[in-house]
Formats: sequence, structure tokens, C-alpha cells
Amino acid sequence: MKASPHPRQNELIAVLPEPAWARIKSEMELVNMPLGQVLYEPGCRLDYVYFPTTAIVSLLYVIEDGHSAEIGLVGKEGMIGIALFMGGETTPSRAVVQSGGIAYRMPGRKLKKEFSQAGPLQRLLLRYTQALITQMSQTAVCNRHHCIGQQLSRWLLMSMDRLPENELVMTQELIANMLGVRREGVTESAGKLQKLGLITYSRGRITIIDRPALEAHACECYGVVKREFERLLPNTPAM
Repeated sequence: MKASPHPRQNELIAVLPEPAWARIKSEMELVNMPLGQVLYEPGCRLDYVYFPTTAIVSLLYVIEDGHSAEIGLVGKEGMIGIALFMGGETTPSRAVVQSGGIAYRMPGRKLKKEFSQAGPLQRLLLRYTQALITQMSQTAVCNRHHCIGQQLSRWLLMSMDRLPENELVMTQELIANMLGVRREGVTESAGKLQKLGLITYSRGRITIIDRPALEAHACECYGVVKREFERLLPNTPAM
């Protein structure tokens, strides 16, 4: 039986100490996030921050000819809208729902008020921002130096880490858009992973069959990011 939706299913909200949680919980609003929904566009003012619980959101950079590539991936481990508390108010990237689900949103002004108290929420979000920067930096390195098969393996592992079940619904065309590569390259790489018995892929549904082998097939980028998130973000509430 599935648990009822709750903001504490987001891992950042889950580790907030009770006094900090009590100050913001009335501001949390449950929102549905269907596949393909755009949360913000480049240059647009951010009015809300989002804490996903079952949805996954891709941060994309879009170039002038319309092509895009994913620069970050956010799910239940994080939040969308760091520009609000970093002082920028806007960002040059686009945030689009990659895997439909739910999230909790909070008005940006309320988050900034709590952030300005220099308490546990501020410390937690700054550490999360450092982890997200690591993910973005490693993604840039991966896209430049590693083959499509390694990129795809890394991306599948990161996506599955953020989902409640071991299945991802995603077309090859969308995956190609996320990775910034040709669809044919994704088709060939996914086929190889399936022949090796690492995944199954049918009608847009991807399931990891042999996770240890898929991790071995991926480049070191997946492990670098995973270890940094584990190092920076606590598993239990701060006192």
C-alpha cells in the first residue's frame, strides 16, 4: 500500500529539525507535475520553489537553434529554484518535468524569509546547492569526454535513484534531448545495454535488471556525484 503524499517524502524536508519544519509546513502546497510541464523558462522570475517527492525535473540549457541539453536532474533528493535564495531571482536554464509525479511548492518570499534567519534551512540548502553544482560540473565533463553508452548508463542510474519504483517511462527521443545527442545514438546504446542483460526497454518503459553491472558500465561520473550528495546531505534531522 502506497504511503499518503507528504512533504517529508522529499529528502531535504525530511531532515529539517522540527522547529524549522513547523515554521514552513503551512506554506507547503501539493501540486501535480505532469510529464512535460515547464516550471520556469530562461530569464523568467521565479515565484515558487518546488520540492519533488515522486516527480523528476530536468534543468535544461536551450541554445539559439532550439536544441537543448540537460545540465541537472532534481528529484526527491532536492529542490528546484535555488536562484531565489542565491539572490539571482532568474536563471538562464529551463526546468521541465522529465517524469510525472507530485511535488510541494512554497512561495519564494516565504523561503527567503526563512533562509535569511541563518538557521538549519539555510545550511541545508547551501550544502544542497554545492552538491547540485557538483552534479552540473560532472555532467559537463561526462558529455564532453565519455561515450553515449556511458552517458546513458549514468543518466538511467541517476533517474532511477529519484523514482519510487525501478521503472522509467521515457522515449528514446526524449532521452536524446536530455543528453544532447542524436536519437540514433541512444537507440544503439540502449540496444547494447539490453543485449548485455543490464536493462529491459519496451514501448518506452525502461527497467534496470542488473544494477551492479550497469554501474560498472557507467563512467566514474555517477559515483562522483552520488558520493558528494551522500557526503554533504545528512540522513537524519539536525539538532
